[in-house]
Amino acid sequence: MTRNYIAVLLGLLLAACSTPQSEFGVYQQSDGTIGVHAPKTAKETEAQEAALVECKKQGKRTVTILESRKTVNDRFPITYIYLCR
Repeated sequence: MTRNYIAVLLGLLLAACSTPQSEFGVYQQSDGTIGVHAPKTAKETEAQEAALVECKKQGKRTVTILESRKTVNDRFPITYIYLCR
């Protein structure tokens, strides 16, 4: 019982440290790549996970980063571009 409690608590703590998927702006570009607008608090790995979710909808299994660039948008200061494979 105590082990289950510790596992649940640890899972909640880890989840609290990550950026929710709803905080990302994920879109498919006309050339087939996936763009991810990331919030200030997001890590690149979290943006990659958001892109992977979109790629899996297309039946693809992996993503490769093509580009990252700063934007003038205060809410989404970085945009990442990924290629689905």
